[in-house]
Amino acid sequence: MIFAKGFTEARVKTASAEINLVHGGSGAPLLLLHGYPQTHVIWREVAKHLMNHFHVICPDLRGYGDSSKPPSTEDHSPYSKRVMAQDMVEVMASLGYPEFFVAGHDRGARVAHRMALDHQEKVKKVCVMDIAPTYHMFQNTDQAFATGYYHWFFLIQPNGLPEHMIGADPAYYLTEKMKRWSAPGAVFSDEAMAEYIRCFSTPESIHASCEDYRAAASIDLQHDEEDIDKKVNCPLLVLWGTKGFVHRSYDVLNVWRERAEKVEGRGVNCGHFLPEEAPDEVAAELHRFFT
Repeated sequence: MIFAKGFTEARVKTASAEINLVHGGSGAPLLLLHGYPQTHVIWREVAKHLMNHFHVICPDLRGYGDSSKPPSTEDHSPYSKRVMAQDMVEVMASLGYPEFFVAGHDRGARVAHRMALDHQEKVKKVCVMDIAPTYHMFQNTDQAFATGYYHWFFLIQPNGLPEHMIGADPAYYLTEKMKRWSAPGAVFSDEAMAEYIRCFSTPESIHASCEDYRAAASIDLQHDEEDIDKKVNCPLLVLWGTKGFVHRSYDVLNVWRERAEKVEGRGVNCGHFLPEEAPDEVAAELHRFFT
């Protein structure tokens, strides 16, 4: 296993999925959620730093890694952030935690945001990394956004188009995507990249990840519109890479202050993949915030 000694693997059945995870350490429960196109492995270095202070739980989101890939529907609801968040609430309950801390990167941060809205009594504090709210980003789409985040519009295309094109060479697509989003000179371990490619390369995984984005452009926006006046009421930490698109494009803290009551945060000297490009700094920020 890629994670440090002291972490163990587990599988948890939720109401509509089966979630693969690793967990270890002792202390208050801390749920760490990965993004696209990765798996729980993105947290391996951060988790090692935090395991002496927290019980760290690192799952694969449904549709990713070795978690199940449930069949989707015409409205893409099985891959809505609401359903993904429910998975994680059930995972934490199965481990004996009715309340917990959560941090998410990329897609995982969007799941964490929805979780903090839908399960306010369970999420004690939340951290989101390198995102602005989905609704805000779609409402403020321009040429720069469509160019930098072209995959948002490519992956939502119907009739299997992105699945077919990515499936022709999944390793190239994933490697190129990570290269484009990371800071110049960023290095990802061969072991981690091999794991990402293994998990991403099946037709089921490619389709499920497309469904994640199709949900984001449809049913997730409906949920966001219904909750447009609802704010995250627990403390929120926002971290972002100073060499990435989010930093260049948004007044990050002010955007999040429109969506949450208590917001703090700062930029980190890296690209999009904070947990891998700057694990020591990210771990230090999470330790400070969650304690």
